[in-house]
Amino acid sequence: MAVGETGASAGTVVENQATEAIQAFMPDARAYWVTSSLIAWNVSDQEASSVCLYASRGAALHLSPSNRGIQGYDSKVELQPEQAGLPESVTDKFPFISCYRAFRVPSSVDVASLVKCQLVVASFSADGKHTDVTGLQLPGVLDDMFAYTGPLGAVFSEEAVSLHLWAPTAQEVSVCFFDGPVGPVLETLQLKEFNGVWSITGPRDWENRYYLYEVDVYHPSKALVEKVLADDPYARGLSANGERTWLVDINCESMKPPSWDELADEKPKLDSFSDITIYELHIRDFSAHDSTVDCNSRGGFQAFTYQDSAGMQHLQKLSDAGLTHVHLLPSFHFAGVDDIKSNWKCVDECELAKFPPGSDMQQAAIAAIKEEDPYNWGYNPVLWGVPKGSYASNPDGPSRIIEYRQMVQALNRIGLRVVMDVVYNHLNSSGPFGITSVLDKIVPGYYVRRDIKGQIENSAAMNNTASEHFMVDRLIVDDLLNWAVNYKVDGFRFDLMGHIMKRTMMRAKYALQSLTRDAHGVDGSKIYLYGEGWDFGEVARNQRGINGSQLNMSGTGIGSFNDRMRDAINGGNPFGNPLQQGFTTGLFLQPNGFYQGNEADTRAALATYADHIQVGYQ
Repeated sequence: MAVGETGASAGTVVENQATEAIQAFMPDARAYWVTSSLIAWNVSDQEASSVCLYASRGAALHLSPSNRGIQGYDSKVELQPEQAGLPESVTDKFPFISCYRAFRVPSSVDVASLVKCQLVVASFSADGKHTDVTGLQLPGVLDDMFAYTGPLGAVFSEEAVSLHLWAPTAQEVSVCFFDGPVGPVLETLQLKEFNGVWSITGPRDWENRYYLYEVDVYHPSKALVEKVLADDPYARGLSANGERTWLVDINCESMKPPSWDELADEKPKLDSFSDITIYELHIRDFSAHDSTVDCNSRGGFQAFTYQDSAGMQHLQKLSDAGLTHVHLLPSFHFAGVDDIKSNWKCVDECELAKFPPGSDMQQAAIAAIKEEDPYNWGYNPVLWGVPKGSYASNPDGPSRIIEYRQMVQALNRIGLRVVMDVVYNHLNSSGPFGITSVLDKIVPGYYVRRDIKGQIENSAAMNNTASEHFMVDRLIVDDLLNWAVNYKVDGFRFDLMGHIMKRTMMRAKYALQSLTRDAHGVDGSKIYLYGEGWDFGEVARNQRGINGSQLNMSGTGIGSFNDRMRDAINGGNPFGNPLQQGFTTGLFLQPNGFYQGNEADTRAALATYADHIQVGYQ
C-alpha cells in the first residue's frame, strides 16, 4: 500500500470517529427550549453541577474525543438553574415535561439568532467533565417569540403581489420563479425577514407564475444546514404532483363557475344538525366505471356535473329519500397517486375476469401495480389547502380549482351538502428531502410532534402533527376557512380528531361559525364538524394537553364517532375476533358457536347492548 493511501485511510478513520460521535447525540433532543428565557431538561443535580448551551451556525458541533465537552461552537452560554421550576404557562402547554428542571437563559443572549443554529445543551460535573449532552426541541421558544397572526402565503392587491413565509429558524430564504409548471428557473429573488416572517413584494404580473421557496435551514434529522426547495405551505394552486406552487388569485372571476357567488342562495335547507344523514363517498370510486360519464371525466371532480349520469341519479334518489350530506374522502393534495394520468398503470379487467373465482391471481395482478395505479384513499397529506390534481382534468393551472367548485355546486343543486374529510393529524413525509415533505423542510421539527428523545411520533400513521404549537393550530384553522369560504364546503370530518388539541377544534368551530353570507358568502352556522375522537398514542389521557377525544369533546357541539354504539350493534370491535356477535348479528338469540359466555352472560350482554343503542351511549 502506498504512503498516500495509508494517510488517506487514517484520515478516514478519524473522520468516521467524529461522525460516529456526532451521530451519537445530534439526532437526540431531550431538552426543550420552552420560552425565550427558559430551557427544560430532565437532568439531576448530581449529573449537572453546571449546564451550558452551545450553538453553531454552520452545524459544526461535535464531542471532544478526550471527554472535555463540546467543540466546533460559535457561542457558548452558561445556564443558571431556575429554582422556581417551570411556570404554569409552560406546564399547561407541555404537561409531559412538568417535572423537568428549568434553566434560565441570560437576558443578554440573542435568542432570535441562536434558534437558527445547531444547538445542544451539555451538563458538567463539579470537576469539569461533561456528563451528558443533547439537542433541543424548539417549538416552545418559537411560539413564545414568533407567534404570528399576520398575512401568510400570497396576498394580492390591485397593483402588487406579496409573498409571506413563516420560517424563524431559516438562515436565508429566496423565491425561485419558473417558466411554467415544468420549465427552467426564470429568476431567484431574496426575501427579507422581520420577526421570523420572510416576505417580498413584486408587480401584479407575478400572478400565474410557478414558484418554490429556497430555504437555508439547520435540519436536526441530518445535523446539517440544508438548502431545500419547498412549496408554499399556504399554496392555493399547484403544478402536477406539487412540483411547484402556482401563484393564483383564487378569488378572481376566471376561477369561478357561473353563479358561484350566489351558491349560498342555493344551499339545501338544514334546520338542525340532528337532521343530518351522511353518505361516505370516494371521488374516484363514484364514477371510475360509470359509462354514463364521459371517459375523460370519470374518476374525477367533473363527474359530479353530469346530472343525468347513473351516479348522480342515484344520489338524487338518496337526496329525495332524506339524505342530507355527502362525505368525500380526502380531496386535498395527497401522496400516493400520480397527478399525471398518462403515468397510471391499470389492470386489464377482461383478463381478471378469466381467472378462476378462487384464484389468488387477481390480487397478484393488482398488487404488481399498486404503487402506480390511480387508487388511494388519500390519507397521505402533503398540502392541505389545494384540491388533488389527479381528480382534475388537468393538474396544472386552474382546472382543479374550478372543477372542485363545480362539484360542490352540482351536489348542492341536487339537495346534498358536502362534507370534506380533513387529515390534520399527520403528514405523508418529513425531513429535508422529497417532494412530499413541505412543512418539515421549512421549519424543521416544529410542525411534527416529537417524543421525549426528539423522535417523531407515528401513532397516527406517520409524522404526527402538533396542533398544540401555535402556528400548527393557526394553519389548521386557516385551512378550514379556506375550504369553507373559497370552496363553500358545508362540513368537515376530522380524521383522528383525538390527535388534535381541543383548543384547536374549538377555535375552528368559532371561526367557522363567525362566517356570514353578507361578508363571506357563507352561512357558518350551518357548517357541521365531527370526527374520530379516539384517545390513544402519545396524546392519550391529555398527556400533551387537552385533546379532541370523545370525553373531552362532549357538550361542545362538535360530533364524535360513537364506537360503543357501533360495537353494540355489530358485536366485538376492530381489534377483537370477527366472530363476536352483537345486537344485529345474533348475540344470545342465534349463537354462532364463538364462546362469549354462558346463556345468562349473553342475555345480559344483549340487554346492555340494547341500552347502548337506545341512548347513544358515550
